[in-house]
Amino acid sequence: MSTAMNFGTKTFKPRPPDKGSFPLDHLGECKPFKEKFMKCLRENTFQSSLCREESKEYLECRMERQLMAKEPLEKLGFRDLTDDAATEEQNKF
Repeated sequence: MSTAMNFGTKTFKPRPPDKGSFPLDHLGECKPFKEKFMKCLRENTFQSSLCREESKEYLECRMERQLMAKEPLEKLGFRDLTDDAATEEQNKF
């Protein structure tokens, strides 16, 4: 008795995830920003909230060099660190 498995009829077409995956920085274009961020993390016992400015700079570098999709910084959780937010804060006083 043989069982025939029909592998050829179904095709699987992989597609990349919308978020959470982006190309590696093979040329090291953003390496200085990454190193600065990692140094900050080590100095602050890996409390990322203390390294938000470094994180923002690293993501900006990646977006500028098309290593990740461009997103508004507000959408990435940096609303308080953007120039617009700083201007709004100054206008309140």
